[in-house]
Amino acid sequence: MYYTIRQMAKMFDVTEHTLRFYTDQGLLPCGRDERNRRVFNEESVNWMQGIKCLKGCGASIEDIQEYCRLCLQEESEENLRARYAIILKQREEAYRRIAEAEATAHYMDEKVAHYEAILAGLAPDDTNPKNWTEENRPKHKGK
Repeated sequence: MYYTIRQMAKMFDVTEHTLRFYTDQGLLPCGRDERNRRVFNEESVNWMQGIKCLKGCGASIEDIQEYCRLCLQEESEENLRARYAIILKQREEAYRRIAEAEATAHYMDEKVAHYEAILAGLAPDDTNPKNWTEENRPKHKGK
């Protein structure tokens, strides 16, 4: 069975532009019809599913390209270990994002408590930047 670019875009909830990018990058195989329009087959669906999985894990386009390049090579333990390393990297990044999200949630919990204290009349309202001075401006907690 063959799919048009519009059908593939709908199937994977991506834009047609995204599919063109993936095909232009050599990540997503496609053929051409008699009018030179991209057409996709079941192999294309398989590759797009893999791309979506990696993208959903937060993989960069470079990591996806490397993973796809490895998949096209002859199967070997070395090849498998290289793909495994990409997956381990994505897991590490996922845990980093979780830690970052937890830190943000903790910060927001503190902000909520501060606003609740202000609303209860237990603390002065110091939340409006237009009222800050150099002396009372909250300190930036950058990375």
